[in-house]
Amino acid sequence: MAEVTGSEGRWTFDGDLLRIVPGNGRGVHRLRRILGELEVPVEAVAGIAYEPGKKGGVLRVRLRQGADPLLQAAGNALDDASDPYRLHVDKDVSSLAEYFVDEVRNALQIERVATGPVDRYLLPGPSVPLRASGGEGSVTFDGETVRLDWSWMAEHAKQKAGPKQFTLVDVVKVELHPSVGLDEGHLRFHLKDQPAPPKAKHDPYCLTLWGTRKEGAAAIAVAAAVVARLPHPGAPPAEDVPALPAGGASAGPEPSGSADDHDVLLRRLRELGDLHREGILTEEEFATAKQALLRRF
Repeated sequence: MAEVTGSEGRWTFDGDLLRIVPGNGRGVHRLRRILGELEVPVEAVAGIAYEPGKKGGVLRVRLRQGADPLLQAAGNALDDASDPYRLHVDKDVSSLAEYFVDEVRNALQIERVATGPVDRYLLPGPSVPLRASGGEGSVTFDGETVRLDWSWMAEHAKQKAGPKQFTLVDVVKVELHPSVGLDEGHLRFHLKDQPAPPKAKHDPYCLTLWGTRKEGAAAIAVAAAVVARLPHPGAPPAEDVPALPAGGASAGPEPSGSADDHDVLLRRLRELGDLHREGILTEEEFATAKQALLRRF
């Protein structure tokens, strides 16, 4: 097992999982503490690097696009202090950091992990329940229901609308814009059959973020927790199993819920595997077709 400790926490790698444990010091960003221990499967890792400096260095792990709901939701809201996939290490442990990088890279090669995007989340997202608050109100999420409540400082439109509560079934998109300097940010929920939203300060489905470290960290966590439970944006519809190329094996009967479905599934998987080995399907096409096929059964 490889292990390295830095000012923001401790990373360990056992060949299958990269465990990221945040530190508990006052200088550790609140978002890292909210997220707690992260378990990153090796198949979610696109790359890792150690960047040495004069007084130490930075260990960075890069995840495959779409693997982590936190990164999916946060966008550019993470800075160096809040990014859990960045670890500052002292100069005297640089050799351990370099060894750590070698161990992860070796595992990636042995497991032949692809570096391209994925069509499902490989990390579960933040634990719930979660709450983010600001001067104008608060948002809570318990894993199924989102609730927005407003204080006396909220705009009249929000106070008039009153508390808003809705389930994940109603949510089509989560929009997070971090506050920058004196510019406000916001956490907005787009719901089904809703008209074009008004400005953030008037939208009763939007919490305005005013730039405090505490408020911003909690809002990122809430956004990531909701996104983790929504359909993955890269997942193909069930009916989008790619048709087999001309001259290949037939598509076979549609699943009917009978005992024969298992045989049909195995036959289709073997057919896709043959096409992949023959070079007719690329690695990405094969993975997409296999995942879509499994969902249909």
